[in-house]
Amino acid sequence: MATAIITSKGQITIPKSVRERLGVDAGDRVEFVEAGNGVFTVIAATRDVKELKGIVPKPGKPVSVDDMNRAITRMGGRR
Repeated sequence: MATAIITSKGQITIPKSVRERLGVDAGDRVEFVEAGNGVFTVIAATRDVKELKGIVPKPGKPVSVDDMNRAITRMGGRR
């Protein structure tokens, strides 16, 4: 099991074995997600932009600029 020591500034150095398993390096972000009862999961928050491909589906048909402008005008008075 890997361990780390918290500095007086509240900082820790993530052990090399853990960094390698998370796939993180200097400058990358990690998230601490509370799993309950004081237990946290560390998640690598840095991903390659290529992983985002396919998240938003392509529209069924192309939308023209005129159609977009009409939609904006219709929605303009709503908040």
